[in-house]
Amino acid sequence: MTQTGSTNRKLSILFLFFIGILIATLFLSVIFTFKSSDSIISLSRSQSIDKYNCNANNPPRFDLESVSTFYDDHSFGYTFDKPVKNWDKKRLRWLKLHPSFCRSNKQIFLVTGSQSKPCKNPKGDHYLLRFYKNKVDYCRIHGYDIFYNNVLLEPKMSHCWAKLPAVRAAMVAHPEAEWIWWIDEDAVFTDIDYKVPLERYKDRNFIVHGWPREVYEEKNWLGLNAGSFLIRNCQWSLDFLEKWADMGPQSKNREKWSKLLSETFNHEADDQTALAYLLLKDKEENESNKTYIEMEYYLEGYWAVIADTLKNITNRYNKIEKENKMLKRRHAELVTERYAELWEPYLKDAGSWRRPFVTHFAGCQPCSGHHNPSFSMLTCWKAMEKVLNYADNQVLRNYGFKHPDLSDSSLVSSLPF
Repeated sequence: MTQTGSTNRKLSILFLFFIGILIATLFLSVIFTFKSSDSIISLSRSQSIDKYNCNANNPPRFDLESVSTFYDDHSFGYTFDKPVKNWDKKRLRWLKLHPSFCRSNKQIFLVTGSQSKPCKNPKGDHYLLRFYKNKVDYCRIHGYDIFYNNVLLEPKMSHCWAKLPAVRAAMVAHPEAEWIWWIDEDAVFTDIDYKVPLERYKDRNFIVHGWPREVYEEKNWLGLNAGSFLIRNCQWSLDFLEKWADMGPQSKNREKWSKLLSETFNHEADDQTALAYLLLKDKEENESNKTYIEMEYYLEGYWAVIADTLKNITNRYNKIEKENKMLKRRHAELVTERYAELWEPYLKDAGSWRRPFVTHFAGCQPCSGHHNPSFSMLTCWKAMEKVLNYADNQVLRNYGFKHPDLSDSSLVSSLPF
C-alpha cells in the first residue's frame, strides 16, 4: 500500500507539472500573438501614413471642426462670378491638413455629363448609359474617381459651354486631384489598358488633342477638339478657364469676342473656336507656354476614321497573343494594369494598328438626334455598337466572356481559353 500510494503521488505531481507547462506555453503564445498583431497593425499604419503624407512632420488630422479652410470663406465660390485667388497656397494648405489624400501628382479626376432631360431621340438615353458605363469601367480599372453632371451649374452657359462650369467646380471640390479630365458624353475609351502619359506634361497645364500646325499656322478651328482635355488643378488653370468662359454666352464681352473669333478662324464663337484662340495666343505671348496639343496618340479620335479599323487591329493583337501565351493569360481585374505593362514592348512601334485610346462620336448627337447631315444616323448607330462592344470586350474578358459579334451587344459567349 505504501509503494502504491507513493507511485500515485509521483504520477499526480508529474501530471500537474505537464499541465503547468502546457498552460504557460499557451499563455506565452497568446501574448506573442497579440504583440505580433499590434506590430503588424502599427507597421501597416506607419507605412500608410508615410506613403501618403505630404509632410512627414505634419501628422494627419481628423478633427475637422477645429480647423478652418478656404471652404469657410464666404467670399469663396464655385462659379465664374466669384474668382478664386491664391488657389495654389489654399490647395497646398488643405493637402497638408489632409495628408492621407495627397496620394500622387499623377492623380486624375474625370468629369463628364449630359443634359438633365430625357433624350429626344428614342435610342439616345440607351447609348448615353452605355457611354457612361464605359467611362465607369475605365475609371474603376485605373483607380480614378468620376463625376457625372447632368445639370447646368451656370444656366446661361448651356450646350457646349456647360463643360466649363463643371470643370471649374470639380477643381475646387477636389483639391486632392492634380489633374481634371473632361471628356464628352459621346466619347468611348477604346483602349481600356492605356493610361495618359502624364510624365510628358510636367511643365504643362492644359492638354488637348489636335494638330499644332493647323491651329498655330493655318488658324483652323478644326485643328483641335475640345471634347477631351486635361487641365492641371492650379491657379494658372483657374485663370485660363476664366478667359475661356469670358468668350461664352453669359459674358458681357460676348459680342467683342464673337467678332474677333470670327475674323481669326472664320467660324462662330463656340467653345472650340475660343479654345483654339487661347492656345494660339498662349504660344505667341508666352515663351514657356503651358498649353500642349497632343498628336502622338488619340486623346480624342474621330469615330468615322476609327470604326472600320477595329477588325484589323483585333487581328494584330490576336497574332501577338498566339506568340506569347503570357499576354493571353487569364487574370483578376485588379491586376489589369500590370498585364497591360507586359504589352508595351510589343506595341512600342505599333503606329496605326495600336488600339485608339479614345473614340469620339462628334457630330452624331445621339441624344438630340440632330446629327451632321454629311452622314446618316444609322451610320452612327452601327459605329457606336461596334466601338462600344469592342471596348466592352476588354472588360468582359476579365469576367470570362466576350461579344462574339461586335454588331450585337446582347450576345455574349464564354472565352475559349
